[in-house]
Amino acid sequence: MALSVVLLSVAVAGCGDPSPTPPAPGEAASQQQGAAESPDAQPQATPAAAATGRLQDLSFDDVKFEMEKGDPFSRDLLPPPVASLDGTRIRIRGYILPSFQQEGITQFVLVRDNMECCFGPGAALYDCIVVRMLPGRSTNFSVRPVAVSGTFHVEELIGPDGKHLAIYSLDGEEVE
Repeated sequence: MALSVVLLSVAVAGCGDPSPTPPAPGEAASQQQGAAESPDAQPQATPAAAATGRLQDLSFDDVKFEMEKGDPFSRDLLPPPVASLDGTRIRIRGYILPSFQQEGITQFVLVRDNMECCFGPGAALYDCIVVRMLPGRSTNFSVRPVAVSGTFHVEELIGPDGKHLAIYSLDGEEVE
């Protein structure tokens, strides 16, 4: 039952529509150049953080990647810094996608923002994370942004039509 609610939430969220706006001519080169100059432009699971299980603070921008409109998702699209986050403990801020349940929520979709881009068609695959709280843990719905801590995974959630609904999941430890 809970999984069907999550699937419905992801489908409604539109996270499966990979339609980011391509950069203007010349902008892509400056973005790539800026990323190369900034040491923390892309996250990378540091050996120390992974070994100690220390939380790494991320944003949805940290798990974003280039994807052409209409192209199907494949794991080789993920840049190495994003792929290396699989299995890392993170904390990420976002919004709980509304569902019918208000209290004792054990599974939900965390989205980048509560603007229409994520609650309507047009959000990209990397704009949502399916959160499954660890056994015995739950949260309550909030319209305010929340910070979710847990173990991040690259996990493809494919709908009945064969299209990707989400590509990220989180084993939720805590929602603040």
